[in-house]
Amino acid sequence: MPDRKALLALADGTVYEGVSFGYDGECGGEVVFNTGMTGYQEILTDPSYKGQIVTMTYPEIGNTGINPEDVESNRPWVEGFIVREAWGPPSNWRHVESLDAYLRRYHVCGVAGIDTRSLTRRLRDGGSQMAVLSAVDPDPARLVKKAREVPSIVGRDLVKEVTTDRVLHWDTGDWDLEKGYLHASDYRARFGRIPRIVAMDFGIKQNILRMMVANGFDVTVVPAATPADAILAHKPDGVFLSNGPGDPEGVPYAVGTVRALLGNVPMFGICLGHQILGLALGGRTFKLKFGHHGCNQPVKDLATGRVEITSQNHNFSVDPDSLGGKARITHVNLNDRTVEGISVPSARCFSVQYHPEASPGPHDSRYLFARFHRYLLGEEEL
Repeated sequence: MPDRKALLALADGTVYEGVSFGYDGECGGEVVFNTGMTGYQEILTDPSYKGQIVTMTYPEIGNTGINPEDVESNRPWVEGFIVREAWGPPSNWRHVESLDAYLRRYHVCGVAGIDTRSLTRRLRDGGSQMAVLSAVDPDPARLVKKAREVPSIVGRDLVKEVTTDRVLHWDTGDWDLEKGYLHASDYRARFGRIPRIVAMDFGIKQNILRMMVANGFDVTVVPAATPADAILAHKPDGVFLSNGPGDPEGVPYAVGTVRALLGNVPMFGICLGHQILGLALGGRTFKLKFGHHGCNQPVKDLATGRVEITSQNHNFSVDPDSLGGKARITHVNLNDRTVEGISVPSARCFSVQYHPEASPGPHDSRYLFARFHRYLLGEEEL
């Protein structure tokens, strides 16, 4: 079969030509780059990437194929996928299909064969921008015009497109090589008390839920628009504010809910949940030039001086000056000094900007789930 041509057109007028793989169609979104060397399957299925076309800086993608155990949701959420080389036949004992077949099945457009280093430099120097990826329209000028018409993610509510539509109970824990994912009952004997958690689903990854179960929580997941009184009706010991896509200012209903919960129940937030908590405290957020996307972001714990290598995926950050002393800054990014963690002991809440479930990524920060458990049991202070 001959190569199928595909074009990537950026809003600044730059056009890259490559080879289509996955679905032969057309998509639009904000182009970002991810610096992880592994974990493309988890990246594809992370709801936080809704609205974005992801560029992988690592050159060979697809080697291990796709397996049903490593997905972070029930489908891929990226708008499009850009790689230097899309590997053909997978070489891994766990794979059940190729990356190409998986993307075709879910109608996700991909392009290979372009200079991803050039594209990454352009995004790094000029900032993330809107783009169109097409295997059906061969006209570069027309595609550039389309790219300039793609809606920005600023101010948009992307959470409503990825959140669950019903309340559900999560009972799957961490992975065991011999048994697969363990059931919640396998963890009960390890903990004297099992705190009840309500997780607000702004686009939650499954491995976050698995880590909660593995660290001794009973987890109920609720839709993002669930009001505070309905959350408190579950009589939770704590509330978890999840990751998710887009601009935190695009979900004012979630900010209002978290504001109503402040002081009434302990809370732990990550990623978008961290930003929503910042807004609920009266702070502001701002859009980063090209965001943090990858599993190699260095973060410093200001209390201990310890540096953690973290997994991250976000485009917005909390403005520390806007908090006006209402929260203690606990962690900072060593690359750009942005806020990576806050704590408000008086309101019984804390949050981090990164992904402690590390899927994919290093496990340096998984202790945060255990810290939340100990806090709810009165064994540790914030």
